[in-house]
Amino acid sequence: MKFLVVSDIHGNTAVTDWANSIADEEDVDFIIVLGDITDFGPEKVAEKILAPLERDVYSIPGNCDPPSVHDTISGWTVDMHGKTTNIDGFYIAGLGGSNPSPFNTPFELDEDSIYKILKPISKEGMILMVHAPPYGINDMIPAGFNVGSRSILKIVDEFRPILVLSGHIHEDYGAKYVNGTTFVNPGPAKDGMYAIVEIDGGAVKAELFTVSG
Repeated sequence: MKFLVVSDIHGNTAVTDWANSIADEEDVDFIIVLGDITDFGPEKVAEKILAPLERDVYSIPGNCDPPSVHDTISGWTVDMHGKTTNIDGFYIAGLGGSNPSPFNTPFELDEDSIYKILKPISKEGMILMVHAPPYGINDMIPAGFNVGSRSILKIVDEFRPILVLSGHIHEDYGAKYVNGTTFVNPGPAKDGMYAIVEIDGGAVKAELFTVSG
């Protein structure tokens, strides 16, 4: 199973063209979009980005995506916020939005709500796709503080996912292997960044790239 991961598009409609090209070049099975598709809307921008994508798309909204955008992505992709799916025998659970921030963005959830949404849909060894990262992993801002979700970290500790995909923190992108779990933040797609993830049996391979030019 091989797929393209993008996050933090923030209204950059050029992402659609290069995502389709990479999907073809890499022969991926599907595309995962980890939120912040828009920069606070409008929904027409989300449609312009998502509708032309030429693979099946599994998406969640980000904290910068207002409710109208969430409705739009549900029309053009498989909405994974608070939901699950199975692909090639892999169980995938999703959660959009973020834990509270100082910026009062449109889609923020308190830590209790995050846990209450994720706990019932989580399974041992799942793939977890979230907009906000777990606390302490891919979550450091330039000021040197960790700002990830403690509830997502708790879910990770309890269910030991094979893979955690997150975005939100543009600066702390990368792929890490911690306690049996691979964590991937592909970096902001608005700046041409993306990840290719391949899973063969229990082995996860994740590589990050930046679009040239």
